[in-house]
Amino acid sequence: MTPERPNQFREPAGGGCLVAAGLILGPVIGMAIGNGLIGLVIGAGAGIAAAVGLAVWDKRH
Repeated sequence: MTPERPNQFREPAGGGCLVAAGLILGPVIGMAIGNGLIGLVIGAGAGIAAAVGLAVWDKRH
């Protein structure tokens, strides 16, 4: 019998939860400082940036 080789394929990391967290937390923080819409936009941008960063990091490792 030959020993089994470990699976070389690795599932990519998903960043959708980071975008969702930004869309949920952004308006909450925005409302705390007085403008929920700006919080939404900043939260969405931060979530997308984090997801892109995770995708780049995952490709390299």
